[in-house]
Amino acid sequence: MRAHHSASDLWWLSAREAQRLIRRKRLSPVELVRACLERVQALNDTLNAYIALYAEEALREAQRLEAEAQQGAWRGPLHGIPVALKDIFATAGQPTTVGSRILRDFIPQEDAVVVHRLKEAGAILLGKLNLHEFAYGITTVNPHFGPTRNPWDTSRIPGGSSGGSAAAVASGMCPLSLGTDTGGSIRIPSALCGIVGLKPTYGRVSRRGVFPLAWSMDHAGPMARTVEDTALLLGVIAGYDPHDPGSAHRPVPNYLRNLEKGVKGMVLGVLTESALGVVDTDVETAFGEALRALEGLGAKVEEVAWPEAEGVPGAHLAILMAEASALHQRWVKERPQDYGEDVRLRLLAGLALPGTLYLKAQQVRRKATSSLLALLERVNALLLPTCPVTAPLIGAERVSIAGRSVDVRTALTRFVSPFNLTGVPALSVPWRVSHEGLPIGVQVVVKPFDETTVLQVGYALEQTAPSKGKRPPL
Repeated sequence: MRAHHSASDLWWLSAREAQRLIRRKRLSPVELVRACLERVQALNDTLNAYIALYAEEALREAQRLEAEAQQGAWRGPLHGIPVALKDIFATAGQPTTVGSRILRDFIPQEDAVVVHRLKEAGAILLGKLNLHEFAYGITTVNPHFGPTRNPWDTSRIPGGSSGGSAAAVASGMCPLSLGTDTGGSIRIPSALCGIVGLKPTYGRVSRRGVFPLAWSMDHAGPMARTVEDTALLLGVIAGYDPHDPGSAHRPVPNYLRNLEKGVKGMVLGVLTESALGVVDTDVETAFGEALRALEGLGAKVEEVAWPEAEGVPGAHLAILMAEASALHQRWVKERPQDYGEDVRLRLLAGLALPGTLYLKAQQVRRKATSSLLALLERVNALLLPTCPVTAPLIGAERVSIAGRSVDVRTALTRFVSPFNLTGVPALSVPWRVSHEGLPIGVQVVVKPFDETTVLQVGYALEQTAPSKGKRPPL
């Protein structure tokens, strides 16, 4: 017999809880989709997370899935669960704008591989979400679709480029989303909006049908309100794709199986204070608190050195600019007026980079990756803050960290871009809110294809986090 649920209960239901209720026929997929659509109707004018809503299609699909469930036919682990996508994933027959004017009317012929896998697993596509134009930025202040706002403080950015995804999940407009991450674009908005975001190992998740930014550093990954939901979603989208040249032929484990094993006996590495550099006081306090909590759960925390890290941000930027500009070369020359100013200037700067700089950056990358992999063999995981500051104000070009003025982009990417360059898995988990009421995230990094461990450590963090169960003041 179906239970009665208020819409507000359903906004905050995890995907795993919804999955269990739907399986027991205690919750209708139609009811769940209607609750999400009601939330979008109430909040999207303020937050501007969705740029396309598939209300009628989603309700029709929910009715089909409900009928199948009544017959005992289950498509997969996401049967009846609503999902919204960053508008960078190809959706057959529906516009995929990549947050741009240039592709505003682009309608793909087929779904991205990950979208196909979501549908096969029974997910219901609610709509497409705002992003920084062409995913080339970290604010989601989009000149064509307007800025997405942070649910914790609407005067602030949600981060980017997957800002619409983070804002939608954090505010209860959908339980699950997919983002992409080339320089922190899943983890930055996850940290700033207080949700969980995972950049998997390079090659773990297919990128076929995902509009590229920098081919050698692009990753697609899950965003959710809990680590358990992140593990559930990763299990659906991960796996080899012979048509993605970067895809890895590796088996996909059950990521849910070992979540609760804990961190007792683990060795967790922390970079030296000099390597981390200056961070906001609230972030520093929160990070120290998280480390003590993990020690209390039986982990051993020890300082580690990664001397090659110093050259990593510069190498990442050089490779990103060269690869992005190579992709956009024709459009930026023929249609410069159709780009937002920030993205246009970055693309033009990338065209002026000498090839020797790109090659030197690749040499730095090789050395940095080799030394990081050696470090990750000595510890179970590396921990650091996701971002050195909380969410900046919309329009701010600089932030103050410990009395120093720092460029926003440089600040927000500092702790995340190294793991795009090296391709290892990195997870952002919400830990607490600052004295201003803004979320602070902790980042967990592990060796390649060890997503099981990164989720295990993340789950342990989440269970002890002061921010567990906290919601934005909407």
